[in-house]
Amino acid sequence: MGKFEIKKDKSDQFRFNLKASNGQVILSSEAYKTKASCENGIASVKANSTDDNKYERKTAKNGNPYFNLKATNGQVIGSSEMYSSTSAMENGIASVKNNATEASIEDLS
Repeated sequence: MGKFEIKKDKSDQFRFNLKASNGQVILSSEAYKTKASCENGIASVKANSTDDNKYERKTAKNGNPYFNLKATNGQVIGSSEMYSSTSAMENGIASVKNNATEASIEDLS
């Protein structure tokens, strides 16, 4: 089972990573000013992760595919790493779908 890890960054803001059961980061958040906002972001990932229409598949300037997970309001709530291929990106999306809803939360802040 996956887990969300909440951490503080260098600018004293909160971020979360969703990690798969193998420990690999599969989704990373933007910065939040408060831990409560960060926790709301996690709740939004859990609520939206099973809906394929919420995944925005993109290509970086260097040609590598990646994806954003968006909330109902269209705001990006998490972004993936860069992938080497479209199929690897699709596997990443499948991993978020499989891990997010039941993932535990670990507060490392």
